[in-house]
Amino acid sequence: MLRIRLFFVLAFVLFLAGCGNNYNMGGGGNGFAISGLSPNMKTAGDPAFTLTVNGSALGTDAVVYWNGAALPTSYSSGTMVTAQVSASDVANSGMVPVYVHSGNKNSNSLTFTVQ
Repeated sequence: MLRIRLFFVLAFVLFLAGCGNNYNMGGGGNGFAISGLSPNMKTAGDPAFTLTVNGSALGTDAVVYWNGAALPTSYSSGTMVTAQVSASDVANSGMVPVYVHSGNKNSNSLTFTVQ
């Protein structure tokens, strides 16, 4: 009886592994990801600036998210988008998650530092 249960558990795990779900932030292995932020650091109280986000498979519908809020974003290419970060976004120090939403998916997240 134990062998039968183990067989079904193993079969179920293998089934799930082969389903290819898209629950990961990387977009399901289609190459959609971000790889760098420029700049990646500012000092608290700095003025507004343009953030460049580099990555791969970025769509023309790409929107940069800063701490969960959409930023005004401009598409440059499949490997670069820019976003306008306001002075109020860098008013306080902290670590800010940045990701891109494109093609109904979210990219991985990178951390922007406000020191």
